[in-house]
Amino acid sequence: MAITEAVENYLETILILSNAQPDVHAIDICSYLGYSRPTVSIILKKMKDEKLVNVDNDNHITLTDTGREVAERIYARHNVLSAFFMLLGVKKDQALEDACKIEHDISEETFNLLKAHYEKLRSQQEEG
Repeated sequence: MAITEAVENYLETILILSNAQPDVHAIDICSYLGYSRPTVSIILKKMKDEKLVNVDNDNHITLTDTGREVAERIYARHNVLSAFFMLLGVKKDQALEDACKIEHDISEETFNLLKAHYEKLRSQQEEG
């Protein structure tokens, strides 16, 4: 299975949920994303088969090293992009929405340059 935008969203969601609570279950993902249980179950099975997640006997969902790597990359992009947009003056809700759209499609080169520019602007703002 290719790591599509949808899979990236699931992995990012599992990361966010696992940072906020001790155990992550399919129903937590359903609630967070607003998807039905059958839809989430199908994707979870595929992600388990691709070794992106583990599901134990109690149905606790955890990220594998590969899954965590993807999730952390996407989540970092989301955080940097949304913060950068807000620094530019974009309202928070719009910045978060736009970051969600862009985080999956932007190239590594472009993201790294945007991140460097954001960090420079933020540093200048803190100094001044």
